Amino acid sequence: MSTEVFVIDDDRKLTALLQEYLTQYGFQVRAFHDPVEGLAAVKRSVPALIILDLMLPGKDGFEVCREIRAFSKVPILMLTARGETSDRIVGLELGADDYLPKPFEPRELVARMQAVLRRTTQDSSPKTALRSGDLEIDIDRREARLKNETLELTTVEFDLLVLFMRNAGKTLDRDAILNALHGQEWDAYSRTVDVTMSRLRQKLGDDPKHGRYFKTLRGAGYLFIGKVEGRNP
Repeated sequence: MSTEVFVIDDDRKLTALLQEYLTQYGFQVRAFHDPVEGLAAVKRSVPALIILDLMLPGKDGFEVCREIRAFSKVPILMLTARGETSDRIVGLELGADDYLPKPFEPRELVARMQAVLRRTTQDSSPKTALRSGDLEIDIDRREARLKNETLELTTVEFDLLVLFMRNAGKTLDRDAILNALHGQEWDAYSRTVDVTMSRLRQKLGDDPKHGRYFKTLRGAGYLFIGKVEGRNP
């Protein structure tokens, strides 16, 4: 069964190669060389995943990502020729699900795509709902609510929150978090864990000094301290 993927990149040679290569893995690829055209297409028909280049004419990938996140939670994998850690962090802060610097091996791109799709469309653990006080997580619908108000979480933030709630009372260090969310260790992403945790805590209204949900253990990692109902044994 084919999975539709949008590629928003002004490099026509690269998009042509991706269209040919990704077809071998069951992906149906539509390429957009203009960011405005790509945004319009996403509003008309949401794909399974978007491959988004950072360096685009008129609007850069950060702005496109921000606009997409205003109306959709579609998985986004960002590409950049610069590959700077700061760009990766900003991209993930804006809601991108993964980040791959150019040049890259096509097979690695496929592996990253498959990992993102697994995280966003499946859950290997039994489906359940999690609750900690006024915080509720619906894993089937991928929704989080605090005091009956919907939390606007990025895919990474949602997965991170589920990971901690399922491991309440256990200290998770950066390596454990990266392994759980990405399937491998990426040293360049180490600061991204702290940035994502900070944004998640802000959205939960969780004071870093007197947290209701999280506790920072200097040099060790983070701990979810709230009592959780609905965890699998």
